[in-house]
Amino acid sequence: MSVDYEREALMDASRFVMLSDYVPGIIQEIRYFSTYNFIGDRIDGYEEPVALVTRDAARALKAVSSRAMVMGYRLKVFDAYRPACAVRHFVMWGLEDLDQRMKTFFYPDLEKQELFQKGYIASRSTHSRGSTLDLTLLDMSTGKEVDMGSPFDFFHEISHPDYPGVTEEQYANRMLLRELMTKNGFRGIDCEWWHFTLEDEPFPDTFFEFPVSVDVLKR
Repeated sequence: MSVDYEREALMDASRFVMLSDYVPGIIQEIRYFSTYNFIGDRIDGYEEPVALVTRDAARALKAVSSRAMVMGYRLKVFDAYRPACAVRHFVMWGLEDLDQRMKTFFYPDLEKQELFQKGYIASRSTHSRGSTLDLTLLDMSTGKEVDMGSPFDFFHEISHPDYPGVTEEQYANRMLLRELMTKNGFRGIDCEWWHFTLEDEPFPDTFFEFPVSVDVLKR
């Protein structure tokens, strides 16, 4: 494959969709478009606060949403497809020792380098393959997120799905989210209760570069 063709392939969003087109009731709070994230800046590649995913992942999540709504919950997504340039932004931030503006909120007990060593931040992210989502549940009766025992992107052992120090209710909420996701084709990871990847993802070896923007779907 030539370099030009390879680059073109990494910019090809033809099998990606707007998640909201498949899951109309989904709530989107795309943290990396905002400044409220562990870095404190909008992240490279996030041009709009929208969730893009592969069509396969969107279809699977629609099934998750349908089941969740029957149970009185809506899905709330914090991140979906993440451009490879965003991951490079994370890595470069990790090398900058002086920038710890958001430490108190997101990694109070760890040094920046430990975030990579312990697997909270990856130098190559499954998100860049287009079939990984970070999400939680929202209780339709209260209009609030369910209590998971720790907030999204809180880098600490308390965010591990099986952490024994959370309450019974918090643990049950985590297991409910995990059950909803795994029964519809997703798998979780052991250090973040919010992170799930489609088991049968269509691009297991491709890390895409195109930005998070509605316009990329129109090309």
